[in-house]
Amino acid sequence: MVELKAKLVADAWVPASWEDYLQTIADPTYEKAKGYYYQGHMRIEMASVGRDHADDHTVIILAVGLFGIVKGISLRGLDNCSFRKAGVQEFQPDVSYYVGERAQSVPPGTNVVNLDLYPVPNLVIEVSKTTLLDDRGNKRTLYEELGVSEYWVVDVEKTEILAFQMIDRGSKRIDESQVLPGLAVASQFPKGVIATLEAALRQSRETDQSQVGAWLMTQFQQPS
Repeated sequence: MVELKAKLVADAWVPASWEDYLQTIADPTYEKAKGYYYQGHMRIEMASVGRDHADDHTVIILAVGLFGIVKGISLRGLDNCSFRKAGVQEFQPDVSYYVGERAQSVPPGTNVVNLDLYPVPNLVIEVSKTTLLDDRGNKRTLYEELGVSEYWVVDVEKTEILAFQMIDRGSKRIDESQVLPGLAVASQFPKGVIATLEAALRQSRETDQSQVGAWLMTQFQQPS
């Protein structure tokens, strides 16, 4: 473990056994870090979160929640929750959602979600500023392999949402969400609701989140 600590580089994939990974994330030094494990490598994310990243994170949670309320979709959103397939994989995305009949899948009191007992989330979201290349690369293949239905990458710099549908351990860019009915990804705003979310992210740079939320409600209540 001492040798591993000496070699550990934050925000990079480092070769490690599962046991070394568990020891590392149990260390108080990494209490506030995010942990990932995939294909014999671990990634410990220690980077501080700036204003824009934190704002986009909050706006996405607000927007998806409001959309679920308006459209009557059962949702269970989990913020920075850890998911584990023991000995194989672990991930701690910025936001994840269980949708529809899966909304009650994980009982209260669960610490790390055991993926040998419970299903993976339907939707995983990573908010990306300094981690964009990894979120589009290694993390995407991790989520493909686990069978996550849909994956969004929020590009903080471009206020853009890249949406992927996971199929047969692969993925493709999509123009319409498959897990949130009616949540289209369209280039012509305001037709597409993901385009609406991107507009909300841009608005949040100029105004407060209460005003953004009120605007989102007017958009989501419009007939499709």
